[in-house]
Amino acid sequence: MRPRGKLEYGGLAGPLRTCVGCRVRTAKSELLRLVLVEDQVIPDLRGRLPGRGASLHPDLGCLELAERRRAFPRAFRVQGTLDISRVRAHLEKENHEMSCKTPS
Repeated sequence: MRPRGKLEYGGLAGPLRTCVGCRVRTAKSELLRLVLVEDQVIPDLRGRLPGRGASLHPDLGCLELAERRRAFPRAFRVQGTLDISRVRAHLEKENHEMSCKTPS
């Protein structure tokens, strides 16, 4: 039987994934799924796009770590460099929205 982690709500078992940036295993629901379309890495917000996926914490720090470690070509099993501009734009937008919602 495969090991499974415990989610915070109710102690139910759920699938674990590893962040390609910080290499920390955590619940699948806490990570952003990324897929490769041609040479571009895009966020799979609904988790339904076909193809091999990679998981990343929705944090710019983890994105920079993954970029520095050249983790995306390895995770997608391809050669060469990949365009991660759409992932960066998504995370920057998400972080901007979160900073606008927090009271000062």
